[in-house]
Amino acid sequence: MHGYDAIPTRPAPHLQTMLPDPETRRSPNAIKHTLADLDWQEIVTYSFVDSTVEAAISPSTRPVRVQNPIASQRDVMRTTLLPGLIETLQSNLNRKEARIRLFEWGRTFQHGAAGYAQPTRLGGLAYGGAAPEQWGLGARDVDFYDIKGDLEALAAPHFVTTDRIDHPALHPGRSAAVTIDGVAAGWLGEMHPRLVRHFGLPKAPIVFELDITALTTLPMPAGKPVSRLPVVRRDMNLVVDDSVPAQALLDALIDAKPPHVESIRLFDVYRGRGLTEGKKSLAILVLMQDTSRTLTDADIAATEGCLLAAAREKFGATLRQ
Repeated sequence: MHGYDAIPTRPAPHLQTMLPDPETRRSPNAIKHTLADLDWQEIVTYSFVDSTVEAAISPSTRPVRVQNPIASQRDVMRTTLLPGLIETLQSNLNRKEARIRLFEWGRTFQHGAAGYAQPTRLGGLAYGGAAPEQWGLGARDVDFYDIKGDLEALAAPHFVTTDRIDHPALHPGRSAAVTIDGVAAGWLGEMHPRLVRHFGLPKAPIVFELDITALTTLPMPAGKPVSRLPVVRRDMNLVVDDSVPAQALLDALIDAKPPHVESIRLFDVYRGRGLTEGKKSLAILVLMQDTSRTLTDADIAATEGCLLAAAREKFGATLRQ
């Protein structure tokens, strides 16, 4: 036998290499930290849920049944993250919590063409005040637009848009499909009054569920020259039919804008006195800037005319007088 003293003491080479960190990928932890910074708290719930809860949320859904459930109320696999979020909300309400903002990152389960599909989703639920109780802001309940703003911050630099949809778990007229850079990503809205009564909630929470694919990818950063010339601002008040979605009008203006238009944004919607019944006025902010020359009055007027022509052609828009 040879002892330790017979083993050579020559140090072995130790090579270290940096692991790849692609700039076009965002980790789940980065997304969770962003939500935590936005005042959300993460939860982890069972993938097994009650079939009666699944049926209440979406009566037409056919969940995957568990052959040997761990409990009678855990007899199917979840098709959405809502059951766990609602159960946690009820638990917090029973403990007199007044303001609740929860999210969960987890798999859902559906019957697929080849066996079972197990997509990973991000779900969230907000209930109670829009902000913590304080002296600086008046008390008001969280609404659709508060959560849409959080999703825009979460998805940045991607562009988030919403379009009206009908969803069995969401309030008609207060629900929307979420698209990220034009790709369908999930849904957002106020819980349906039917479910509010079914689960015995004092008022409706705002809920969302997103596919994580769009959130975990990032565009490659690219440099852009900073102009030394002043920016030009013009406000356009466009009158359109009340049925015209504001996003559709913005998309038409963005498609028609000249290269020197930096930004087109909606900042106000008006209905009421001075407008014909069934009409609304959309106030559009247009920022113009060129990196090589100062824009002339003729350039600015031509740009406004170009945008107005596009809005008139597609939606019959007119300038509000």
